[in-house]
Amino acid sequence: MNPVIIIGSGLAGYTLAREFRKLNKAAPLLIVTADDGGFYSKPMLSNAFAQGKQAAELFTQPAAQMAEQLGVTILSGVRVESVDTGAMTVTTSAGVFAYDKLVLAVGAQPIRLAIDGNAADAVMSVNHIDDYQHFRQRIAVSGPRARITILGAGLIGCEFADDLAGAGHHVNLVDPSKAPLAALAPPALSQGLRSALEARGVDLRLGTSAVRIDQAQGGLMVSLADGSMFEADVVLSAVGLRPDLRLAQEANLATARGVVVDAFGKSSAPHVYALGDCAEYVTDDNGGRVLPYIAPLMTAARAIARTLDGQPTAIELKATPVIVKTPSFPLALLPPSPQAAASGTWRATSFGEHIVCRFHDENGCMRGFGVAPHDAKIRQTLLAELGSMMASAA
Repeated sequence: MNPVIIIGSGLAGYTLAREFRKLNKAAPLLIVTADDGGFYSKPMLSNAFAQGKQAAELFTQPAAQMAEQLGVTILSGVRVESVDTGAMTVTTSAGVFAYDKLVLAVGAQPIRLAIDGNAADAVMSVNHIDDYQHFRQRIAVSGPRARITILGAGLIGCEFADDLAGAGHHVNLVDPSKAPLAALAPPALSQGLRSALEARGVDLRLGTSAVRIDQAQGGLMVSLADGSMFEADVVLSAVGLRPDLRLAQEANLATARGVVVDAFGKSSAPHVYALGDCAEYVTDDNGGRVLPYIAPLMTAARAIARTLDGQPTAIELKATPVIVKTPSFPLALLPPSPQAAASGTWRATSFGEHIVCRFHDENGCMRGFGVAPHDAKIRQTLLAELGSMMASAA
């Protein structure tokens, strides 16, 4: 009997393996990963610096322990070279393996900015635990108060800025938007986060972007589109991720922003599924969306596991807030869908020390919300309110 093969040992791959084993103890299961196969939580990378955690401390279980716990075979340090959906085989650096079913859980890759300058290749990204360790080493060389420039004031950029400033470093946060978290947060919460980061000591350079990174005496010289220049010891790019489509495209799977999957997580090829940051899911607004968050990953993993076990189960993606790990101003955000956001307004109210924002469409129906500082009870109340209004609108 050929195994179910999972390509990738990140949170998506291991969550699926765990969910599948709850249902089926006997079917062979093979995980192929170019990494060492140890388990760690990738979201921890953006808020582990102030805690003084080295990369090794973020691992919770080594590959051997994961293999024993889940009853799986793990091929670590093995690169997947191609997938043949007709022959139902995976060609790797360790040989060719036939599969009964295949799951792509290959994640996403950092977007690389087109920046001029003789030190443009010095710009770092942190998308993996090895990246995090290299990043820590670069900062350690610069001393206890390193000058760190972060490109991108989105979710990850803001989390890193808060974390690094909390560790005592000087942070410049650069973004072409006029406010941090502009794509996710309502204006009132963006402004609140901006004030909190500035109070933390972060210098926000908004409404502009980096155009050059050059070598300078004692570090790097960052040049912005607005004409300003300043020195940095380390430059980190946090402008976003792009689903890793290399294997899917070479295998002629349907792709758009991500690997296109149906309501069951199945790709355009028989017996091939995609999960996590690399997948583009069917959504309630009749579109497809890449959802690089933990909650939809967990939901999809549970459904796909049942489907792999012969119990076809649709992925029911529910509205789930994104928790932004910025201790200076923690947020819970559930933005409206792109379609709903095209026409509507945010309304902000105060609730004690909390700012509560609701997004209402042109018909007055609530389509999203945000709250800061994050409070679990307020979040649950808003979720219930949103669900009630959405049900009434339907």
